[in-house]
Amino acid sequence: MKAWICKAFGEEAVLTDWADPVPGPDQVAIDVQSCGVNFADTLILIGKYQKRPDGPFSPGFEVSGTVRSIGANVKGINLGDRVMALPDWGGFAEQVVANAATVIPLPETVGYDQAAAFQIAYGTSWFGLKYRADVQSGDLVLVHGAAGGVGLTAVECAKLLGATVIATAGGADKCQIARDHGADYTIDYKIENIRDRVREIAASLGKPAGVDVVYDPVGGDVFDQSLRCVAPGARILLIGFASGTVPQIPANILLVKNVTVIGFYFGAYLEQNPDIARQGMGELLDLLATGKITPMISATYRLSEAMIALEAIRNRTATGKLVINMR
Repeated sequence: MKAWICKAFGEEAVLTDWADPVPGPDQVAIDVQSCGVNFADTLILIGKYQKRPDGPFSPGFEVSGTVRSIGANVKGINLGDRVMALPDWGGFAEQVVANAATVIPLPETVGYDQAAAFQIAYGTSWFGLKYRADVQSGDLVLVHGAAGGVGLTAVECAKLLGATVIATAGGADKCQIARDHGADYTIDYKIENIRDRVREIAASLGKPAGVDVVYDPVGGDVFDQSLRCVAPGARILLIGFASGTVPQIPANILLVKNVTVIGFYFGAYLEQNPDIARQGMGELLDLLATGKITPMISATYRLSEAMIALEAIRNRTATGKLVINMR
């Protein structure tokens, strides 16, 4: 098969011929049709992701395709099934092996690109907002990075849960994308102060104390500003640190305002909560199949162009979701 292979952290990945993967017990091999591109792909290549492969590897954490072969003990999955899956890594390749527990049949109404663009971004937002931050109807939710692949889904999911959404993004075009996907208010962080503008919007809505929930995939100064515009009892959901700076959280402010900071790593959460995982993924597939959520795929790349897609993620020029299509 063809695959992008990184032989050591920090080295450039190379598109090369590589041995076809063989599924072990409780695993499934998949002929990859499409693979979603995520910020985490840039991190794993330099050894800064939560999971660190031993030996040569390919990035790629969410795929769709057809079942090629099945390992021992796997039940309910058949050769040729249309599926989506969450491998530990390896999706930037024509074939990949995934744990059978992460392999989910695709409804006929869901295309391969849609499925590959859907799992991590919507999963992170839906599970994070509904099951971890406990967003309720009427909550005021602040979403950062709202025109990116994950932030945009947070806008949609928060609205489905009945929240009013303030979205931050960099530039007028990105703010418009957030509004097009349901944001009630937008803040252009390039020309507006996030803390001051959030306070102003919240006050106009009869919530002068600030927002109820913050969805933060950025970290750094964005987190610091968020901490100063939340209401007492607020929940801050930490998704990642796209800014490159991990916040050093002043515990005294958490204490005085009774604020809760919640870390959320989607992959580990699924492993730790299999029953909730099945329930939540079923909810998301229903929303996708009925058109209540629609992944915004801003660009599709051939396998040979995968590193171009990663560069768009690194330099933050991408909006919505990027997908690699193998066929």
